[in-house]
Amino acid sequence: MTKSELLNSQTHFNFEASLEFARSMDEQDELKEFRQEFILPSKLRGKNGESCVYLAGNSLGLEPKRTREYINEELEDWADLGVEGHFHARHPWLPYHEFVTEMSARVVGALPSEVVVMNTLTANLHLMMVSFYRPEGKRVKIAIEKGAFPSDQYAVASQLNFHGFSVEKHLLEFTPRPGEDTLRIEDMLKLIEENKDELALIVLGNVNYLTGQAFDVETLVQAAHKAGIVFGLNLAHGAGNLLLKLHDWQVDFAVWCSYKYLNAGPGGLAGCFVHERHGQSFDLPRFAGWWGHNKANRFKMPDRFEPLPGAEGWQLSNPPIFQLAALRASLEIFDRAGMARIRAKGDKLTGFMEFLLQEIAAQAAPGYLSIITPAGAANRGSQLSLRFQGGKGILDKFKDEGVVCDFREPDVIRATPAPLYCSFEDVFRFAEVVRRFAAEGK
Repeated sequence: MTKSELLNSQTHFNFEASLEFARSMDEQDELKEFRQEFILPSKLRGKNGESCVYLAGNSLGLEPKRTREYINEELEDWADLGVEGHFHARHPWLPYHEFVTEMSARVVGALPSEVVVMNTLTANLHLMMVSFYRPEGKRVKIAIEKGAFPSDQYAVASQLNFHGFSVEKHLLEFTPRPGEDTLRIEDMLKLIEENKDELALIVLGNVNYLTGQAFDVETLVQAAHKAGIVFGLNLAHGAGNLLLKLHDWQVDFAVWCSYKYLNAGPGGLAGCFVHERHGQSFDLPRFAGWWGHNKANRFKMPDRFEPLPGAEGWQLSNPPIFQLAALRASLEIFDRAGMARIRAKGDKLTGFMEFLLQEIAAQAAPGYLSIITPAGAANRGSQLSLRFQGGKGILDKFKDEGVVCDFREPDVIRATPAPLYCSFEDVFRFAEVVRRFAAEGK
């Protein structure tokens, strides 16, 4: 039995297409209490006045109830203490980013020294490529997945151009086979093997934003390192979603945002991982800033940069406290729930949604609905990417029913039952709307 088959066999569930079944699953759900920790949008209700079914956590997570309290504490300390808040606030601002380090590390499967919260995702990706994209000789190419999020494509292309290389000649893409939406691991490994002497770097979204496909990172890292290729991840759709083991997988670096599954609010601070084997490689080129300097003499303002060991050494500036407070409010919830339990519930929720939608598709007109996200818990997180015959127009019809999803060009609606605040009844309500639309030919 392959690793994928084993994982899928461990997450097989027997579902029933009924409201009673959904409610019984919610009663048994050991994470059900966490739904009360979040605010469901009050102005996105359906026609019948019920609370919305929020399935857009892969785009923007919901607000934890404690977020306002935590930000207000910092506003109050600013008002009461002024500059002294750096040292005497309830959570002193000078070391504030350290309050979220260990929790962040647990979310992504890392050592605390390997993680830092800073900047935004694409800024962090560029900082990582400054250090880890080191073209030399004929080893100059970068590989990404075809259909990667545009910001990744722009960042990688600009790095190639910055070094004097062309996208046409030096960017490789992991590409689905004709007529397929998702990638096959054997094709990805083949591309690595065939270009092992010319590839300098692989940058992969561990969950593809459009299809929802999750990749076998461990196998890909092993193949890359065997060929001497640096391996980096964009965890925008993985952090807070998948059960990650960045340290054990030997990933060289990773970056992620915090406003999707991690619920830190629009434009929330991003995270960065640098494996410990690189943490004291002080000869690695990097763009430096004063917050990455040795804490012992940072405020003596020396004129020579002395990087901190670990991921902290890639920091540029002191971080925004209000955004850190928002992230802390959410990460405390993740820490209480635990990523293993979150992923276990996510597999059940997503499997239940898949079960219901497949049943509807089988009864609907041919071509009305298809699921492009791979089947099986080993191949995805809490997202199903759907194609409807009605295309983007059906999204507005969902909104009228109080169902919140999102749309990505050219024709994909993404539905994400985030485990911390979505219920089995939510999934059933969504499916019943889809069932009615299918019957009405909408």
